[in-house]
Amino acid sequence: MNITIRNFFTKLFHWEYWPFGVIQLPLVFMWLWYSLKEWSIFYFSASNPGILTGGMLGESKHDVLSLLPEEVKPKTILIRIPNTIEDVLKKINDAYLSLPLIFKPDLGERGWMVRKIHNEKEAQEYLSEIKIDFIIQELVDLPLEFGVFYIRFPKEENGFVNSITAKEFLFVEGDGKKNLRQLILGKDRARLQWKTLKEKYFDKLEEIIPIGQRIELVSIGNHCLGTMFINANHLITPKLSNSFDQISKKTKGFYFGRYDLRCASIEDLENGKVKIVELNGCGAEPSHIYHPNASLWKGVIDLIRHWKNLYRVSKENNEQGVKYISFQEGRAIYKKFALLK
Repeated sequence: MNITIRNFFTKLFHWEYWPFGVIQLPLVFMWLWYSLKEWSIFYFSASNPGILTGGMLGESKHDVLSLLPEEVKPKTILIRIPNTIEDVLKKINDAYLSLPLIFKPDLGERGWMVRKIHNEKEAQEYLSEIKIDFIIQELVDLPLEFGVFYIRFPKEENGFVNSITAKEFLFVEGDGKKNLRQLILGKDRARLQWKTLKEKYFDKLEEIIPIGQRIELVSIGNHCLGTMFINANHLITPKLSNSFDQISKKTKGFYFGRYDLRCASIEDLENGKVKIVELNGCGAEPSHIYHPNASLWKGVIDLIRHWKNLYRVSKENNEQGVKYISFQEGRAIYKKFALLK
């Protein structure tokens, strides 16, 4: 059976790999109903007044990161396009940063063009490919990565965490017999990334990997790039919710969304001693639902609850004076965003 057919059946029988639109399709009816109730198809824009469209589309990652308290955000610089490699390297040096670093589009989603850049050559290649403004972020070299979803209803004093996703980067482990190509093709999650991995590791595919040696194939914590999302809701405690409540109250205009972060330990996570590499607003999901072999029915129920919470946050903010963006404003933002993708 060839790779294409094997990948087709892997995706077919594991809903975590289904296209985003398929999972969200039933929720379109909720969005339409809430839009009718509020007379605004962009009612969600009031969910996070500090973020353009509430974080559903078109927001600048650099602008959103700037909202965070200094103690939890990594050093980040914005690079405007067009630009030269000399200027980019100067900005890196002026910010007291050094390679390796993370390069990512200022507007983007689902891991598109997010790369770990190790040297000047890779930086030059990235600059030749990227067509929109991008950000350069210090490499947060902490061992644990999580997605933490936070909600605060505007009419309530305190918020809470309702979803935690642990992330396991894509890897293979040697058995002393198989080469790297065989190990990748023998693992469903890795085989789905074959098109990218065969180019990245073209000069190592025939190497026999020693028994027990673990090779991290992708170091970006995105599901679309092969990262495994693991339900870690058992880590939610009152102390953890309070820690993220304190961070969120220092983040102007933020009520609803997901922190993607790294930390040194579970204890640090609970205490809010983290580095937040990305803050996603109302367009984010409680990503624990993509745990391998998780129930599709339970996932849909969680998404329905998610959209109910989004509506409540948006409506309460609106009742306190936050206006929904107009149809004309929303359409202009969407058209601009669509052209950049």
